[in-house]
Amino acid sequence: MDIQNKITQILVDKLGIAETEVTADANFVKDLGIDSLDYAELVMEFEQTFDIRIPDEDAEQLQTINQAVNYIGNKMNSKAK
Repeated sequence: MDIQNKITQILVDKLGIAETEVTADANFVKDLGIDSLDYAELVMEFEQTFDIRIPDEDAEQLQTINQAVNYIGNKMNSKAK
């Protein structure tokens, strides 16, 4: 599963962000204009899509798409063991 593609798909489908704006180092708030409500929805969407749990203190650290990709990848790897 390509995590970045999935995240891009969620951003485009759920939040209506243009696919061209979704780059690895795009900041969710500064570059993509996501507000706190959208962000909460995004985190829930990540949890459902990838079947992981993202604690609030971790969610606050996820500021770029790349950080989210790495975090989700690590979560999925540790869950698979």
